[in-house]
Amino acid sequence: MVTKLFLLLILLSYVTSSLSEGCHPQDKKALLQIKKELNNPTLLSSWNPHTNCCDDSSWYGVICAPSSNRVYSLLFEGNDELSSTFPPSIGNLPTLEHILIYKLPNLIGSIPGSITKLINLKSLTISDTGISGAIPNYIAKLKSLTFLDLSENHLSGKLPPNLFHLVNIEAMYLQNNKLTGPIPSSLARLNSSVVDLSHNRFEGDASMFFGFAKKTETIDLSWNMLVFDMGRLEFPKTLKHLDVSHNQVYGKLPEGVTNLEWLDVSYNRLCGEIPKGGIVQAMGRKSYSHNKCLCGSPLSRCKKYM
Repeated sequence: MVTKLFLLLILLSYVTSSLSEGCHPQDKKALLQIKKELNNPTLLSSWNPHTNCCDDSSWYGVICAPSSNRVYSLLFEGNDELSSTFPPSIGNLPTLEHILIYKLPNLIGSIPGSITKLINLKSLTISDTGISGAIPNYIAKLKSLTFLDLSENHLSGKLPPNLFHLVNIEAMYLQNNKLTGPIPSSLARLNSSVVDLSHNRFEGDASMFFGFAKKTETIDLSWNMLVFDMGRLEFPKTLKHLDVSHNQVYGKLPEGVTNLEWLDVSYNRLCGEIPKGGIVQAMGRKSYSHNKCLCGSPLSRCKKYM
């Protein structure tokens, strides 16, 4: 009986050791350091150093690649109790491809430079947190990035002019921050399908996001202080959704708006007759209201700026 019990204990020890070793030692070390830097929150209570971090049912928010047992995805979301600065050791997960940090209002500080070590990172979401400071220039070093969401934080300052180095970017969400200043003209070289800079404090020109040859599908520049001539814009053939409401955009509506699926140009300084066709009239008065002197359907007459 004692012999059988001893053999069973050896077997259990072997299984536990095998599970633990299923996670790459470097990744486990980095994850446990991240947990420490986050002040050991209850959200990560399942991160037990004696278990396998690549067991989907074990370590919260950690996903590993089955072929290599290396961590490629991290997810932290929806927790008011977690209170810390952004963990710099996240840069010690070299195979990481996806980061999703969402609804952590007490995660504060700036985005650390160590994140530039994540050369395989494809998607980065840090949204609805207490993160503040400027968007760092070194974000542009993440050349593999296809998706960037830094929305609903407390980011401030100007946009880095080198963001155009994100040559693979397909969607960029920077809305609901405190970003200011002119938009760098260098961002004309971006070819993102989605650009959302709404609810910030940008000033000046934004025409660099338009152009017949671009592949942009959605542009949201609403609720800023942008000033540019809309009548001189060339719309991308792919553009379907456009919101420039609550700015100081002037000029006439170009004929290209008739090819859109959704449009809001309200609260600007636009003039002239609204083009006919497509969804333009179907959008209703609200999409064109509070302009300087727009007229025609769905507006019955030119409106004075209010």
